[in-house]
Amino acid sequence: MLEAQSNARLDTVRAVPTPEGIELTLRLAGPVPRAMAWLIDLLLRGAVVLLAAWVLGMFGGFGWGIILILAFLLEWLAPAALEVWADGSTPGKKALGLMVLHDDGTPVDWPAALVRNLLRAVDFLPIGYGFGLTTMLLNRDFKRLGDIAAGTVVVYRAPALTPMSIAPAPAVPARRALSLGEQRAVLDFAERCTSLTPARAREIAELAVPISGAAPGHETERLLEIANFLSGRPR
Repeated sequence: MLEAQSNARLDTVRAVPTPEGIELTLRLAGPVPRAMAWLIDLLLRGAVVLLAAWVLGMFGGFGWGIILILAFLLEWLAPAALEVWADGSTPGKKALGLMVLHDDGTPVDWPAALVRNLLRAVDFLPIGYGFGLTTMLLNRDFKRLGDIAAGTVVVYRAPALTPMSIAPAPAVPARRALSLGEQRAVLDFAERCTSLTPARAREIAELAVPISGAAPGHETERLLEIANFLSGRPR
């Protein structure tokens, strides 16, 4: 019991069901990679401001006014713009393979990006992101205050998916509605079927007869028909 509770606390994977019946898997980013991404962004912003100061400082008060405006935009608006326009990532997040999403796994929009970035001022209190770090450690989704208010999460970017390779067969639906787990099992079998011997494939397919309703000797073919239907192949 204690071990199961410990594993649940350490688990950073969240399953998000969608209205289309697809379950998204999100890997949440913890405080350490997020702090590293923030540090990279801070160094980049500092480098831009220093370069601007070197160029515009010679123009006196007018130049320093431009520098202050630039520093403000880089600190508060540029991160939000990048999260909206650059696929959820600032340069630091991109370097660490992170991105910002809504809680439901959809791309972040302007209102959420602005809220989460402007509230960094509160997360920073009393010093060194004290409130933000405390909130992240107490929240199972590693959310700082800005994420809670904006309804966002920071996750690891999913690797590129390889296209499914399912042996072609007539697309025929199952005789009853399948749960998400059953659909996933049928599709997984169809993807791996070509790597199995016919005898082994049939042995596995026989276990799914309660789902497929296949006639004896046609268990494998019936599962492939259902898999082709689930994958969207025209009937």
